[in-house]
Amino acid sequence: MSMRFRITGSWILGLLIVTVWNSALPGRIPRLQAEDAATKKVALPQPRLPRDRLLVYRDTKNQEVPVKTIADWQLRRAEIMLGVEAVMGKLPGKEKKCDLDVKVENEADCGTYIRRLITYASEPGSRVPAYLCIPKAALESKSKATPAVLCLHGTDNVVGHGVVVGLGGKANRQYASELAERGYVTLAPNYPLLAKYQPDIKALGWESGTLKAVWDNIRGLDLLDSLPYVKPGRYGAIGHSLGGHNSVYTAVFDDRIQAVVSSCGLDSYLDYYEGKEAVWMPEKGWTQTRYMPKLRDYRGKLADIPFDFYELIGALAPRNVLIIAPLRDSNFRHDSVDRIATAASEVYKLYGEPKHLRVEHPDCDHDFPKEMRELGYQLFDDVLKK
Repeated sequence: MSMRFRITGSWILGLLIVTVWNSALPGRIPRLQAEDAATKKVALPQPRLPRDRLLVYRDTKNQEVPVKTIADWQLRRAEIMLGVEAVMGKLPGKEKKCDLDVKVENEADCGTYIRRLITYASEPGSRVPAYLCIPKAALESKSKATPAVLCLHGTDNVVGHGVVVGLGGKANRQYASELAERGYVTLAPNYPLLAKYQPDIKALGWESGTLKAVWDNIRGLDLLDSLPYVKPGRYGAIGHSLGGHNSVYTAVFDDRIQAVVSSCGLDSYLDYYEGKEAVWMPEKGWTQTRYMPKLRDYRGKLADIPFDFYELIGALAPRNVLIIAPLRDSNFRHDSVDRIATAASEVYKLYGEPKHLRVEHPDCDHDFPKEMRELGYQLFDDVLKK
């Protein structure tokens, strides 16, 4: 889907300056509001900047210029966010927020922690089911706040988010309960249009299930911020498969997430199932309503998709990211992950934090083995328990 571009250099420069300024505000991620794009008739500059060469940006003449400073990188990042919102839709602002109105549906004593099935209002007309696991020590302590982790589940149309708290009988998926046993407060919201959570995406005004999930997760972080026993404003996110890319997407939009663990969750859109056209048909793979329907417009021209995991992982710098890409994963290609990490590592080097991006290749299939989960937990210990 090609887009034409004609706009004055002064407007581009002004837009980018405002974007960089916004990025300095607490909790803000630089992005262009969709209504601004509509009002000013702003389109993505063409041609697309190279996905595997991140340290370039466009100047006021729409020419490629090397990124030499972090301020330069923020200009490239702003364009990345334009591409993301062109496919996912516009992330809402305060107008979409409402009182969280948390309700406890049931509670279970799990030994060292309490597991609560709750619902919260992420927006008017939509209540998100979630499991909230709270270490008993956190409830008993009156002086020390507890770190928290957002735990996002894989594709499961039976128990949904229950799988990450040990329900549903799937091995190697119980990271929310394991982290609670390790002393973390964990929140595991259900992904929209899976299991018992069936919001009307279209009626609620969402262009993609992906962005609806991101919004639900952001509101979940708001919920964690509100809890007196949680250390606010600095969280981890972990997920397998669907949860793996859901973690990345959410962290790109919300910098309260300071450490991301993504298992079997990504490769380049160009490499997904080796680029076979069948997986880009309507309601297949990434084009399903619960993901990003607009991606069906790029069938046969995947190189034109205006963002990719190259850019998304780069956009997380300098935060801590652990990507687990098994050698025998049939969904996502481990060699594609290596190419993504190689490109994104240049951004981490720009920040002086090359060790904050790490890739592991366990010799297994589409799974999240114990030793890999332990690496993720150690990362959270290093980042969140300081």
